[in-house]
Amino acid sequence: MSFADEDYWKAIILYGLNQSTYKIALGKTLVNFSKVNKDKVTWEELSKEFLTQYRDRLKNKMPQQLTPGRRTVMETISLKLDANAISFNDAVKEVGENAFGDVLPRFHNLLNIPDTKDLFFEFNDKQSLTIKDSTFRIFENSIDEIEDELDSRWSLIEAACSIKADNYELGNEILKTYIEKGEERKNITGNIPFLQGYQSNTCFYCAEHLPRDDIHVDHVIPWSVIHHNEIWNLVLSHSFCNESKSDNLVGSHFINKLILRNENIMGSSFPWKSKLISQIGDSPKKRKQCVLKQYEDAKKILGNRFWGGLESYNPTVDPFYKKLITKMNNS
Repeated sequence: MSFADEDYWKAIILYGLNQSTYKIALGKTLVNFSKVNKDKVTWEELSKEFLTQYRDRLKNKMPQQLTPGRRTVMETISLKLDANAISFNDAVKEVGENAFGDVLPRFHNLLNIPDTKDLFFEFNDKQSLTIKDSTFRIFENSIDEIEDELDSRWSLIEAACSIKADNYELGNEILKTYIEKGEERKNITGNIPFLQGYQSNTCFYCAEHLPRDDIHVDHVIPWSVIHHNEIWNLVLSHSFCNESKSDNLVGSHFINKLILRNENIMGSSFPWKSKLISQIGDSPKKRKQCVLKQYEDAKKILGNRFWGGLESYNPTVDPFYKKLITKMNNS
């Protein structure tokens, strides 16, 4: 059985395999280009219109991800723009570089129906997008209905996301504050030699030995929340532990361990001592309160996304943890 192009479009929007809000934003982007009869679209033009559509939708202040606490790349770019951390032109560039990874190649996907491949557009990655005649035909005949369906589908996805989201609006405001004060992610492997001295060459998360060829530097409180690379939040781990943790929150026992590790650094005479004072406070109480405050902020941003570590790990028998529990740290 063959279907009309309008049927394929509705199936893609309503039942396609890619359930992200990106697909809806792309649909609305195609609609706007069709209104001005533009079939050849540069990557910059595509990125700018996609950003405009997404930012307009974010005025509703509704979550765009089904995973609680997680934000789309587009949400993060928009927050950076709101915080004046990047210019509009930089935001457009970032959209073009990072936001189209799945939505363009997967837009046409329908389960076991191959006839939709490249039906409505073709694209040359990072270069251009070409809108097909089939798109103009269906938009010409039913543009109002198509726009209503796109808006309704977007609302449906947002409603499903909001069921799982706690403190989404508050989390966005907190995240925006971190972005305003933050920095770009950078290579932090240069901290390995320094951190090794305070971890006895063991993984922070499983307490097993770290081989030389498997040492990762990790942000205990995820960088996606705090947007900085300060030493108080950096630890060494195995690649497996680091990747298993990903950008989830850690259990509170790891935060307590981090606080103790920082106090051990304070017991040294290295220049990092003054750096910790400037970053998180000039007394054990202030430093502890600062770390706990940022941990609580992370909870509001990420929601209930915890990684408690490997099942085999027990902090009460972690030899490294025991070494940290000294009279200095309990003072």
